[in-house]
Amino acid sequence: MVSELLGEIAEVVMGQSPPGDTCNERGDGLPLLNGPTEFGLHHPTPVQFTADPRKRAMRGDILFCVRGSTTGRMNWADQEYAIGRGVAAIRHKKGLEFQPFLKALIDYRLQDLLAQATGSTFPNISHGQIVGLSCNVPSESEQRAIAHILGTLDDKIELNRRMNETLEAIARALFKSWFVDFDPVRAKAEGRDPCLPKHLADLFPDSFEDSELGEIPRGWAVASLGDLIELAYGKALKEENRQSGQIPVFGSNGQVGWHNEKLADGPAIIVGRKGNPGVVRWAPTDFFAIDTTFYVVPKAACRSLYFLFYALRDHRLDLLGADSAVPGLNRNIAYMSKQLVPSPAVLDEFDSRAGPLFRRGHRNDEQAGTLAAIRNTLLPKLISGELRVNGKEKVLEEAL
Repeated sequence: MVSELLGEIAEVVMGQSPPGDTCNERGDGLPLLNGPTEFGLHHPTPVQFTADPRKRAMRGDILFCVRGSTTGRMNWADQEYAIGRGVAAIRHKKGLEFQPFLKALIDYRLQDLLAQATGSTFPNISHGQIVGLSCNVPSESEQRAIAHILGTLDDKIELNRRMNETLEAIARALFKSWFVDFDPVRAKAEGRDPCLPKHLADLFPDSFEDSELGEIPRGWAVASLGDLIELAYGKALKEENRQSGQIPVFGSNGQVGWHNEKLADGPAIIVGRKGNPGVVRWAPTDFFAIDTTFYVVPKAACRSLYFLFYALRDHRLDLLGADSAVPGLNRNIAYMSKQLVPSPAVLDEFDSRAGPLFRRGHRNDEQAGTLAAIRNTLLPKLISGELRVNGKEKVLEEAL
């Protein structure tokens, strides 16, 4: 390995904000990134555009946040972007195939780079600090091999994430078709083919009736949420007790750790109570819910967790907060909300279709977690030279 400055192997383009009157949300011009607000897990999702881009990131660039509390956060550019002053674009001088190596190199030295940031309230990293970062750089062939190994792992993790988005979209579309738009019922009422197998089509009524929720399929019911579910309180668990174990711990912002004892059986629905009230999340396995959350216990009137998951999301429970000092969800107010209840036979059919999608998504998440752990183990060993790459395929085979 040879000690080099980052600027010797990479080009760094610092963002520059375009004139305000050239920016829009209509989609006119080049998508504009001002900072990590638009960053996702892998790629950004732009909300602004500009007709007068001053600095550009190219497809495949590393997008690096250089200002504020999220300094150091990174994304990949999946297209050309205009970049504002909160973002830098970093690209390897040898081309796109070396980008995964370059990102790993920055990951490995990130804490050293952040230590140079100026400004206590809003840290900033300059162009000079980035290009002046001293790194041990292996040969070009080894850089290429490291990029292949880490890039393959990252690509598989991202593929699993996108696959889960597709699975979620399928389940959500089915819920909307059957229980929001009433497509099978509407088709039968209008004398059209509902495009379902006969045994399934026969489960749906062929007409509507009035209810307190408006027009609903004939024979289906309307009930209060309190008649369908109990919002059970989570239990206090100190942060130091969330550091290890096999049981995921959920708070109102999602998973917040691991524990060695479960609070309830999974799968289950977690609903934010404090901090992020009303947000509905899915717990695919046995779990521990802390005291900033509720978890859903279905009652006999509706046993379908998959149906309740989407129904609760549609209720927008986040709008039912009642506490003034700290926003919180009052479950007694939530219980008064009215909910359509389809026939048990239709709910069983929905479960038979949604259940496998949820379970496949959980397997994808588990695999992605394993791949991320492998990547995080390999990265420092590869970049430091502790693990030398003789054959990229062999290293991948041993890792997987």
